[in-house]
Amino acid sequence: MKVLVNGLGNIGKTILGILCDYKSKLNIDEIYALKNTAITDWNKEELNILSDMGVVLCSRENEDYLDLKDIINRIDYIFDCNANGFGLKNKYWYENLTNLLGCSAQGSEKGFGIPFMSGINNEHITDRKFVQIVSCNTHALSTIIKTFVNNDLNNLIEGDFVIVRRSEDIGNHERLVTSNVLSRHLKEEIGTHHAIDVKDLFLTKDEDLNIQSSDITTPSQLMHSVRFSLYLKNSISVNEIKKQIKDNEYLSTTAKFDSNILFELGRRYSPYGRLFSHAIINDNNLLFDENQRKVKGWAFIPQEGNTILSTIHAFLLQVGAGDTSDVMKAIKKDLIKSAW
Repeated sequence: MKVLVNGLGNIGKTILGILCDYKSKLNIDEIYALKNTAITDWNKEELNILSDMGVVLCSRENEDYLDLKDIINRIDYIFDCNANGFGLKNKYWYENLTNLLGCSAQGSEKGFGIPFMSGINNEHITDRKFVQIVSCNTHALSTIIKTFVNNDLNNLIEGDFVIVRRSEDIGNHERLVTSNVLSRHLKEEIGTHHAIDVKDLFLTKDEDLNIQSSDITTPSQLMHSVRFSLYLKNSISVNEIKKQIKDNEYLSTTAKFDSNILFELGRRYSPYGRLFSHAIINDNNLLFDENQRKVKGWAFIPQEGNTILSTIHAFLLQVGAGDTSDVMKAIKKDLIKSAW
């Protein structure tokens, strides 16, 4: 199996690390990477690190690297890790690659293919060619809903979410805001795109959720967080909630209230310096109403890191790798810590 990672930003480079480390488990023979932006003295050393890991670097115009034209028709799978519509623009190119078994694009590229999140709609993307890995916030909201309703979506009467966003990744310096900035509600009955995207994900399973979302961006480069409020049909206790959180292998918990501390723990102790849980719930800070049917609380969102496992899982499902449970279980065991 020959795979190509198109785009070497935060997501692309993390995926490359996992592909290299789990190459045999994923049945991958060769790993290629396409650098789309200019190669200069200030970023060349990082490309050398990738080469030392076993990644074959490709370019469309730089003679120091393999010409993309020489290998593209032999690629079996492409991880498109571009943003801002570039993944969507690349789709027409991918559609003409006759050897290509499948391709995934990341959250911003809505419309690229079937929306997918590991553990939600696995059966809907098997052997499908184009898949959109839903965003980090969609991952967090979806897994909170699934966990708190105990996998019974009929148990949800309504859900409301307020996402508190960091303005950009720690490695960037392009759009850091200097004050709190609200997001526009795109639909009066749903709110921001976060609830819209979660609804679209569950609609692939013919499940229509009654949820709303709002969003505020803050002057931070660390982590998103979310204030959730769920109204359930059935009463539920604190112990039941904690058991359901513990049983969800994609979730982590924390007793910490400061994203600075949590981010630093991830940078120091988590593989590749990233947190991979779909959400990290502050489980000693939950609120319940007197009938135990409304539960509210906070969760931290490992932006970008929490989409990686879904990306790897999509690859396995799309190329028809058969039973993926053992491979995914092994990778999750290595990447997800149950508590921070």
